[in-house]
Amino acid sequence: MSKEKHAEKKHTHRKGDGKHQSKSPEPDVTKLPMAAPNMRIGLLGGSFNPPHDAHRAISLTALKRLGLDQVWWLVTPGNPLKDASELPSLKSRVEAAQDLARHPRIAVTGFEAGSGSTYTVDLLAELKRRFPGVSFVWLMGADNLAQFDRWRAWEEIFAAVPIAVLDRPGFRLKARAGKAAQRFAAYQVDESDARGLARLEPPAWTILSHTLSGLSSTELRAKQAKTPKKAKRDKAKDKVKAPKKKAKRH
Repeated sequence: MSKEKHAEKKHTHRKGDGKHQSKSPEPDVTKLPMAAPNMRIGLLGGSFNPPHDAHRAISLTALKRLGLDQVWWLVTPGNPLKDASELPSLKSRVEAAQDLARHPRIAVTGFEAGSGSTYTVDLLAELKRRFPGVSFVWLMGADNLAQFDRWRAWEEIFAAVPIAVLDRPGFRLKARAGKAAQRFAAYQVDESDARGLARLEPPAWTILSHTLSGLSSTELRAKQAKTPKKAKRDKAKDKVKAPKKKAKRH
């Protein structure tokens, strides 16, 4: 075989039809973001089903009011207190959250799925083990504080990291009257001192007032579920209302 033909054959083999070419691996949604010692990082956990502008708004509030370096959205594989049978895939929810976040200091991860536990207390222990020099703050809405005593080892969570509670419409009074707030009332920090919360020894917590949003994932899911049904009903009504065409007289 001539050198020219041999070279041509090698070139053709390299090009191929794409069947044997290795595909780029899909990004690992359970991978943790990077963090350096002495950073202050807020942790916002949830199913993000779906993510919405209120998630972004409270993250931006936390970054500013708490003096945080980053906020991590921890997309859970499933909430132990909720039915996860119809929950969209972790990958799809992480990607949707990433599309919404659009901020260099907000990172999204599905780390919890690879941590071996779906409980916040275990997740915090693992994060503190991996990043011993980082000051973490747990972020949550006032609606969660109102029923926080239902969470597994909730007192241990208060003892693990400082907690910042973001106000939610209609929940400030319920949150303050809840069992968790009453139990740790002596450790509440005034929101005027919230900027130093991340460096405080837990238990330490505060409630942050901010521009309130009525958005919630539960309501958005309900609206999404109703939309196809409403469209079908509207279509059926249109058929009923549509006037019959009169036959032309010849």
